[in-house]
Amino acid sequence: MLKRRSYEILEKGQSDDIWSRRVDIFIIVLILLNILAVILESVKWLKEDYAVLFDYIEKFSIIIFSIEYLIRIWSITEKKEYASPLKGRLKYLFSFYSIVDLLAVVPAYIPLLVTVDSRVIRGVRILRLFRILKLSRYNKAFRHIRNVMNQAKEELVISLFAVLTLLVISSSLMYFVENEVQPVAFSSIPATMWWGVATLTTVGYGDVYPITSLGKLMAGIMAILGVGLFALPAGILANGFGSTIENADKEKSAKIKENNNQKCGECGQQIHK
Repeated sequence: MLKRRSYEILEKGQSDDIWSRRVDIFIIVLILLNILAVILESVKWLKEDYAVLFDYIEKFSIIIFSIEYLIRIWSITEKKEYASPLKGRLKYLFSFYSIVDLLAVVPAYIPLLVTVDSRVIRGVRILRLFRILKLSRYNKAFRHIRNVMNQAKEELVISLFAVLTLLVISSSLMYFVENEVQPVAFSSIPATMWWGVATLTTVGYGDVYPITSLGKLMAGIMAILGVGLFALPAGILANGFGSTIENADKEKSAKIKENNNQKCGECGQQIHK
């Protein structure tokens, strides 16, 4: 009974469940407070003057997020998909939301488990920003983004492969064309890839650029190809968002229609709401 209720409060998020709503709001506020604290801590005088407050926020958050994570693992077997006590929990541990929840607490425990220097601790603290991903559990927009990414992952991988292929080829060719006249700017193929990224994304920082006629011609061609290639993921995602929103609207309409067509079990008459 307790496990079932814990699952309903944490996982299902029913709008008509007052405790589920309260817990959701509390977690959302705590996440936003954490992100605000991470941002404000980067201001030197705020970090020095309010170090104790920031420390209290961090410790309190870690306690809450850790308890939440453990309860989710304990109660997840109430969901049919994870019904097996061992296999179900292992499967859940590698799910998207579980990994996000784990990333929210792991940074705090790393310095306690292993001896690390100040640079590593500073890097680990930055990982606290991953807590913003926890909002995806409570926001429909985040769920739409996740669904779109799952649906279009094959097309996105193909697009990414095409972009990387063009980056390697263009950077390699530009290195052989410009290296002799600009040995510092185009010192190696990896170094030339910085130019390739700036050109293919049409950012054009201007710190590295070709000066030979052939190099300029190649740069123009690569910039045009870059515009076309980087438009592919945008089109794929736009199509995915359109399909996801359309499917969500259909499901909502079907649910409303189903509720409106409910009939009384005794008399068989339609129930009007």
